[in-house]
Amino acid sequence: MRYPDTDELSSAERAFMINATEIDIPPGVRGDLDEPLVSAGPTELAAVLVPLIDRGWIEVSRLVPWTAPDGNPGLQPGPSIPRRELPALLADADNWKYPDDGEWLGRLTLVLTEAGQKIPR
Repeated sequence: MRYPDTDELSSAERAFMINATEIDIPPGVRGDLDEPLVSAGPTELAAVLVPLIDRGWIEVSRLVPWTAPDGNPGLQPGPSIPRRELPALLADADNWKYPDDGEWLGRLTLVLTEAGQKIPR
């Protein structure tokens, strides 16, 4: 498989790849996007993200509890959400907004797959 060079990705695709590298929740991508996508709704944002998922570069999961070796609680990505469930989840505008209560547990997160990690950044 040939992996694209960074300059072969659109700026929006690069933004999603950065977001997945950071294991960030979907609203975090807005800080790396240009207009009109910064203000875009779920349909437009998903139109950029889904092809990256379908190429096998990014997966979507939910944040689950984790305990660090020193005993401190934290969060980590849980199991990958099945592809068939993603259209409904990505169409939900709440998944593209930061939670009002600041709680990230259970929120969607983007993660680079092993293949996605091979793309030069």
